[in-house]
Amino acid sequence: MTIHQLDKQDSILNNFISQLRAKNIQKDAMRFRRNIERIGEISAYKLSKQLLYKQEKISTPLGEKEINLINENLVLCSILRAGLPLHQGLLNYFDDVENAYISAYRKHTAKNDFEIVVEYFASPSLENKTLILADPMLATGNSLVAVYHALLKHGKPKKIHIVSVIGATEGIDFIKKHFPENTELWIATVDDKLDEKGYIIPGLGDAGDLAFGEKL
Repeated sequence: MTIHQLDKQDSILNNFISQLRAKNIQKDAMRFRRNIERIGEISAYKLSKQLLYKQEKISTPLGEKEINLINENLVLCSILRAGLPLHQGLLNYFDDVENAYISAYRKHTAKNDFEIVVEYFASPSLENKTLILADPMLATGNSLVAVYHALLKHGKPKKIHIVSVIGATEGIDFIKKHFPENTELWIATVDDKLDEKGYIIPGLGDAGDLAFGEKL
């Protein structure tokens, strides 16, 4: 797996990450969603440099011009519900992709453990297409792996790009073992550890709750 950690080079991205983390700013749900969306847009631009292109001739009112355009069948899939703002940011740039949505959540047990449950799933065929899988928080990596195995029921992608906002080293190491070797991870920033419940430290909290309100 190739890992692209976007904050290794200082840029305006740092501002968006800091606002997502800051507890006095992240309470503004609209601003929180927009900052994730912005990171999705930056990730889309970076990712686009790795795609295949084909030269096409464009007719203008005054003549013709050859330009290289993306030449891949892209499917953008987000993990509900926290993935929606990130999905929108990616979709702002990859505006003609096919879209897929899948739900995955932690079902906690009495032993303070959890399993990943996948319930809702809507997707076009993925066979021999390029899959962009969006999940803002890469904690243990269990959700991504569960989603990947569920997606394979709709075909085997030729290439996978994973897009995340914040990840933990442990989770990244875990998905390396379960995704194809040619998978590429685009992640804004990485934290070193998880707490006993599997949440990223220092992280930012629960991205789904911050974006859309607390759930029961």
